[in-house]
Amino acid sequence: MIKLSKRLQTIADRVSADARAADIGSDHALLPVYLVQSGKCPSAIAGELNTGPFLAAQKGAAEAGLTGAIDVRQGDGLSVLLPGEADTVILAGMGGSLMSDILEAGWRDGRLDGVRELVLQPNVGEDLVRRWLVRRDYVLQSETIMEEDGRIYEILHALAGENKEAAEAWNTRLYDASELPLQMSAGYRSEWLYRMGPYLLQEGDELLKKKWRMELGKLERIRNQLALSTLSESREKEAALGDEMQQMEEVLQCLPMVKP
Repeated sequence: MIKLSKRLQTIADRVSADARAADIGSDHALLPVYLVQSGKCPSAIAGELNTGPFLAAQKGAAEAGLTGAIDVRQGDGLSVLLPGEADTVILAGMGGSLMSDILEAGWRDGRLDGVRELVLQPNVGEDLVRRWLVRRDYVLQSETIMEEDGRIYEILHALAGENKEAAEAWNTRLYDASELPLQMSAGYRSEWLYRMGPYLLQEGDELLKKKWRMELGKLERIRNQLALSTLSESREKEAALGDEMQQMEEVLQCLPMVKP
């Protein structure tokens, strides 16, 4: 059976058994091949936009002898799906802004109809993905943070809400920052729940601290560059960065933040 990288294995582990999976941006179709080979999924769709990766995915499915179970399709985002054709959609290895755009396009044209599960691994911009889930009544079930080859990844696992009211109630509780032990205003506290992740903040994993300490270092370098400028706009940006860094430090010092 095909062996996955640590990142891809973590993603595969989040897919529910017996789900019809669709991996969008599948590259060599590694995830669909593993999911079918392992018996976890009866079938899978591998979607790719560009011809090179599309042909690589076709080759991967063929070499595994799974062309009957894995349908490799070429198209933009979720346009490769028909409504009701997949139970689980996987999006991994792209920015959160692009991921949110793909999900929104799929939601608007009905491609997500019948999809009950999303497994998402944005490289950056995780907060944008969390906000999309809330906006479209998906409920976050778990968050996983992991490191591979010097890079830190977050994997989000979400389910479609049973109905709009239930999803809104779940998400209201999940992103309720009123009880967090922070001195900043409620609005800023809620913002950090989206940026760092409500479950990850509760767990306070060392990798989460490492990720945001690295981000603090980046912001410090930017602020030092701004300090060399004499422009008034630079002073404003410098002050805004200072406020952001102060909030980030406060959150990190309070980890883990287990809500009652």
